[in-house]
Amino acid sequence: MSARPQKHSLTLRGHRTSVSLEPEFWRVFRDIAAEEGKPINALASDIDARRDPDVGLASAIRVFVLNRLAGQLSPPRSD
Repeated sequence: MSARPQKHSLTLRGHRTSVSLEPEFWRVFRDIAAEEGKPINALASDIDARRDPDVGLASAIRVFVLNRLAGQLSPPRSD
């Protein structure tokens, strides 16, 4: 069972913002940032720059994490 979202402050291109995510998403998001050799703020900035303006940053991060994990589960295609 997931815990309530936790709010954390991030700095995106010099501006502070807060994002609320469930602890599980924060854990995997930090793991992905470490795998990419980036600070979590840099990865969040990348996601922020690519997201649709109508989509909130927290939702964009959740979808990013989900897509990354789904990519790890999918078998390689033999096209």
